[in-house]
Amino acid sequence: MKRFLLPFTLLALVVMAMAAFSADKPVAMPYAPLLPPGHPPMDLLVIDSNILFPTAKTCGGCHGRDSNMLALVSNTGDDINMYDDWRSSIMGNSAKDPFWRAKVRHEVLVNPGHSLALQDKCTSCHAPAGHYQAKLHDYKPYYVLADLLSDTLGLDGVTCQACHAQAPGNLGSLHSGKLHFDTNHIRVAYGPYEVVFAPPMQQFVGVTPKYGEHIGDAGLCAGCHTLITDAVDLQGNPTGTSFVEQATYHEWLNSRYDSDQDNITCQGCHLPRTNDEVIISGNYQFLTPKFPYGLHTLVGGNTAMLEIMRDHRAALGINALPEQFDSTIAATLRQLQTQTLDVSLEALTFQGDSAVFELKLVNKAGHKFPSGYPSRRAWVEFEVKDAAGAVIFHSGGMQADYSLAGESEPFEPHYQQINRPDQVQIYELTTGDVNGNFTNVLERAVMALKDNRLTPQGFKRSDPVYDTTQIVGAALFDPDFNRLENGEEGSGADRIRYVLPIGQAKGVWSVSAKVWYQSLPPRWVNPMFDFSAPEIDYFKTLYTPSAARPVLIASANLPEVYVNPVSQQQVQNGFALQIFPTVSADGIFFIHAEKKLSEQQIRIQDASGRVVPFYFSENQIIIKGSPGVYYCTITNGKEKKVKKMIKI
Repeated sequence: MKRFLLPFTLLALVVMAMAAFSADKPVAMPYAPLLPPGHPPMDLLVIDSNILFPTAKTCGGCHGRDSNMLALVSNTGDDINMYDDWRSSIMGNSAKDPFWRAKVRHEVLVNPGHSLALQDKCTSCHAPAGHYQAKLHDYKPYYVLADLLSDTLGLDGVTCQACHAQAPGNLGSLHSGKLHFDTNHIRVAYGPYEVVFAPPMQQFVGVTPKYGEHIGDAGLCAGCHTLITDAVDLQGNPTGTSFVEQATYHEWLNSRYDSDQDNITCQGCHLPRTNDEVIISGNYQFLTPKFPYGLHTLVGGNTAMLEIMRDHRAALGINALPEQFDSTIAATLRQLQTQTLDVSLEALTFQGDSAVFELKLVNKAGHKFPSGYPSRRAWVEFEVKDAAGAVIFHSGGMQADYSLAGESEPFEPHYQQINRPDQVQIYELTTGDVNGNFTNVLERAVMALKDNRLTPQGFKRSDPVYDTTQIVGAALFDPDFNRLENGEEGSGADRIRYVLPIGQAKGVWSVSAKVWYQSLPPRWVNPMFDFSAPEIDYFKTLYTPSAARPVLIASANLPEVYVNPVSQQQVQNGFALQIFPTVSADGIFFIHAEKKLSEQQIRIQDASGRVVPFYFSENQIIIKGSPGVYYCTITNGKEKKVKKMIKI
């Protein structure tokens, strides 16, 4: 009977392949195609999707769910087929992303004369197979949204062959949507296995599976995950400069995870591998199982957009099921909450009038956090309550629309020390125009006003790609930012000190620190709504407050901190004296004494006992030395007092 298995299976595959080739017609979208000014109406016939690149549905005939549950299942019997995992991913739906479409329209409305070039650039990554088929096969100069909306292949987003057909040459050297497809061998699907069974894919899909070591190389992702734009001024005139909008691949190069060190590639995290033995194609029970097997969940960090796609599947023309989106959202949350950050919180001192807490964040990602599209940001919410639950201090609190109260313009600065509730540590890339004002128009981005996103471990300013991965602003001068204990770069961490006045508080405090991540903050999205167009108006209906809701990444707590204040004036040996604060970031301390002091009465020594210089004027001492612990001795006649002072 076994000799009849192959012909029967091939017959079944023929039927499946024929069904797969009858690709879904494009679903009508709730807005009109985007046409540049003066552009003639587009032919809305479906473009032939199967000349250079097959659609994912074609691949799903064998690499989708096996009804017999023999192929593409884990050792525990879980369905881990490639097609279903992919179709509920952000990459699988990149061309149907309503925010992306609205943003393309926004950019075109700002600079209508650049419409064709803008759309062509944006589709090169969000609809790469449709884009490159139009270029390589049809020789079109531009591939715009009107083409995309009538193209089954374009609507497939980052489809299977957008990755698996990339040729091994130029890996890592391409950027801004430039992908390398060898037109002489484009009907090839490169994979990670040296031994392949080629006939079914060759005969029924017209694609030859082939071993390609480069399929696991991080450089495969570089073409789209490094985007450098040509900047323009407020009138749309070229400035002659470029701007690095995102450089996730280069951030990985400037890390300990690159191929010269740990060699943990993009695929190692975003297509996590299982060592289960997996038959990777349905309909062929005799195939040898493969391992390791890369799960095609392709998770990133954008749960907000996944939820929008899940809840508006029909309108957006998405065929993934709600439960598949739920699975992808859960996997995204797991990655955000287990593989992104480590945080720790420590109470340092309770002396004099101040309490000092130190929060340490360590980036575990292989790139900056946050990375990618510049709207994304993370911030620290720091809160202190007394035993009755009353709030004593609160930094980074959210408003009803998930914006941050009191956020500074054009951006909130980077902090080494926070001592006021209106100060909040926000990790972000802030884009600026030619006048140095914040802009969410990507083509107008000329400079980074701030980039204090947490660097990956191993990140150094001496790295060859630092020019595309720079730290910008106060974080560059923060000795606690990306510094190891010995002062060298590469920790991938940041330490923030929170200095709170104790006042007359007494009892138990509870202290909490939470790190939130937000992919669609109101501050970035709302300026787009000043414009009206079908794509923008439609996305506005989807952008409810829940779309801006951040994700809790990590937290740390000190549930019981005992506070016992020192009186404002301690009288010992005949004279009252107070020096405050106990801890100072700038080395400035204030003196309160019952009698006027002179500089001759004061001596300051470091922890080793060495006398150090200082500046004194009436009620102020400024320590000129480096950060450390100091002791101030004040002599009044025969009486002496020693006060501890910490410069951070």
